[in-house]
Amino acid sequence: MSLEILYQDQWLVVVNKPAGMLVHAGRDPEPDDQIAMKVVRDQLGQRVGTVHRLDRPTSGVLLFALDTVIEAELRQQFEDQIVSKKYVAVVSGESPEAWISEEKLQKDEGEPYRDAKTGFVRERVVEVSGEVFSVLSVSPQSGRYHQIRKHLHGAGFPIVGDYLYGEVAEMERIAALIGQPRLMLHAHRLSFFHPVEGLEIEVSASLPDRFTPFASV
Repeated sequence: MSLEILYQDQWLVVVNKPAGMLVHAGRDPEPDDQIAMKVVRDQLGQRVGTVHRLDRPTSGVLLFALDTVIEAELRQQFEDQIVSKKYVAVVSGESPEAWISEEKLQKDEGEPYRDAKTGFVRERVVEVSGEVFSVLSVSPQSGRYHQIRKHLHGAGFPIVGDYLYGEVAEMERIAALIGQPRLMLHAHRLSFFHPVEGLEIEVSASLPDRFTPFASV
């Protein structure tokens, strides 16, 4: 298989990761796991290095480096929070028009809480099969584990298809209503500075078919 290439030069490549694909192999890989890093490696015929991650059920813009020095420089941009990230999320109900969540987050129970900040803007309210949903533009400034999912759950608006943080029975009901069960979270746009050329690069990934009932932002 191959992935859609959104941008490529001799130093880096940006692809559109489908939902359900891992970025890299987990600790206990399954035989049928699809690994984005391996797919892109085989597709290009060269080593690729992971710069950042997307959750398995999250689709969208994913950046890889083709050189270890470039990989380190790009990772530093993420750590310094100078990378601009835009996601699209769909939640049930009518959300506030705009808000910022600064709830501290921990990766796992027993680990320290760390600062996290996410901005939310409601792009529109959509009615599907008689129920109301909000389409959100999401701007995470930090990159904590499951940050967007946790912040929306904390705000009382778990993402449609989020069986981890939402109520399973409710997610199953909504899945039947909209005709698909996947997480409605997509990494829509990524902006970063090219480590060699110094120019700002902005890459976008169009919304997958599962967002069709809610149209594009």
